[in-house]
Amino acid sequence: MKSDPATAAAPLSGVRGALSSPDPARVALAPAAAAALLEEAADLLVVHLDFGAALHACERAGRSLSDGALADGPAGTTLEVKCSLCVVGIQALAEMDRWQEVLSWVLQYYQVPEKLPPKVLELCVLLYSKMQEPGAVLEVASVWLQDPDNQGLPEYRALAELHLQRVLLPLGCWSEAEELVVGSAAFSEEQRLDALQAISTARQQQKHKHSDSEDWKLSQEAASSLPFLCKLAQLFHWIRDALFSSLY
Repeated sequence: MKSDPATAAAPLSGVRGALSSPDPARVALAPAAAAALLEEAADLLVVHLDFGAALHACERAGRSLSDGALADGPAGTTLEVKCSLCVVGIQALAEMDRWQEVLSWVLQYYQVPEKLPPKVLELCVLLYSKMQEPGAVLEVASVWLQDPDNQGLPEYRALAELHLQRVLLPLGCWSEAEELVVGSAAFSEEQRLDALQAISTARQQQKHKHSDSEDWKLSQEAASSLPFLCKLAQLFHWIRDALFSSLY
C-alpha cells in the first residue's frame, strides 16, 4: 500500500518546525524571569549591600535573556531589562573595586560598542573618568559616537559633550575633539563655537602646565645641585687658605 507523500511528509515537517521554533512559553518567560532577577539584584545591591550576590543575580538574568532571544518577543521590554541589569552590575563591580572589569562585562551582553545603550555608555565614561583612566573607554565611546544609528538618538549630543570633556580633552586628543565637534550635526552653531573655545582653552592650559612642569624640573635639578656646589666652594676656600698659609 502506497502512502500519500504529503501525508508522509507531514510528521517530518512537524518535527522540523518543533526543532526550528523555540517554545513560545519559554520565550515569554525569559523577560519575566529576568525582571524578577533584576528586582532581586537591586534589592541585594541597595538594601543588603551584598554586591557579589547582586552581580551574580545580574549574570543569571543576562543568561535567561540570552536563552529567550531566539524568537520574537517584547523587544522593548527585553532591552530595558538588559540595560537596567547592566546598570546594577556596573554599580556592583564598582563597589567591589572591580571597576576595571566593567567595560568587558557589559560588552559580553552587547557584543559590539555600537549597541550599548546610552545610559550604559554614560556610566562607563563617568566611571573610568573618575578613576583617572579615560583612555580605557576612548575607543568604545568613539565607535559608538561614529555609528549613524546612534547619531539620531536624543541622548547623542549629551554623550558627545561628555566624551569631549571627560575623555578627549583630558587625554589631549585635540584633533579628535575638533573632528567630533565640527563633524557632528548634533551641535548648533553656538554650541559648536563654545566647544571649540573649550578645546582651545584646554590646549593652552596643558601647554602652560607642561611649561610649568619643565620649569619645576629645572628648578629641582638646580636645587639638588646646590649642596654639591656649596661643598665645592668650601673645598676651594680650604685649598686657598691652605696654600696661602703655607706660603706665609
